[in-house]
Amino acid sequence: MDANILLWIQENLRTPVLTPFFKGITALGNAGLIWIILSLALLLFKKTRKTGILCACSLLGSLIINNLIIKNLVGRIRPYEVISSLRVLIPFPHDTSFPSGHAGSSFAFATVIFLTCKKRYGIAALVLASFIAFSRLYLGVHYPTDVLCGSVFGIVIGAATVAVSDYLSKRKVN
Repeated sequence: MDANILLWIQENLRTPVLTPFFKGITALGNAGLIWIILSLALLLFKKTRKTGILCACSLLGSLIINNLIIKNLVGRIRPYEVISSLRVLIPFPHDTSFPSGHAGSSFAFATVIFLTCKKRYGIAALVLASFIAFSRLYLGVHYPTDVLCGSVFGIVIGAATVAVSDYLSKRKVN
């Protein structure tokens, strides 16, 4: 089913107009770059510093859990190594496929923003995270289950980061 979805995307959604857009969107997520920059920007101002710390912690959690632990335990090969008719639109990634690190870091950051900031910022972060996650399918470098699980893991990591912070804040007050 994963392969059929990727081939359907390749045959029905890829267009010369959308391809540069999704290449650019995926580049924003490379090494969590956009999320790291936004976290650093949040750290600059006292009013947003706590959110910046939480975002940075969620990104670190996603890196450790998704990229260093789960990817190495599962070791799933990339779809282009299995699906001969799949055309990849960017240079081949050199790590394993499951879970998607782009999706994990994107949703970890976006979840923190959604839970700690005005909803319009949270929704914007979730929309960008969704575009980054989908770009991995569009470009042919991840299976849908890689992206789905990376997204879910990222949401859990982001929510857990906020929950731990809230718990520690309440303990400090009492």
